[in-house]
Amino acid sequence: MADPVSLPDKLFFKIGEVSSITGVKPYVLRYWEEEFDCIKPQKSNSRQRLYRRKDVETIIRIKGLLYDEKYTIAGAKLKLRQKSDDDGGLSQKLSRVEKILHSVREEADGFIGWLDQE
Repeated sequence: MADPVSLPDKLFFKIGEVSSITGVKPYVLRYWEEEFDCIKPQKSNSRQRLYRRKDVETIIRIKGLLYDEKYTIAGAKLKLRQKSDDDGGLSQKLSRVEKILHSVREEADGFIGWLDQE
């Protein structure tokens, strides 16, 4: 896999900057926008694309999948979706743990209230 890329400390990047950082030509970036729903640059008033840091990180990941790991576009989409599902699974587990903790606290508060009445 490619060496990690250090991103400048900025919130938004123009397409030329993204191209320089990632080594991906602007026309390829525009094509990837059409193919990958996870790349959604905003447009400035002058209609220039403004990529968020998250977009640039995703582009770097896509480049690695396509160029280094030799995935097809369809395969890269699937791999990115699996990663997203994995992350979603973790947040679902955390949510369940929070609900359990909440109910345990309620039970403990009820038990303490019962003890105080004795």
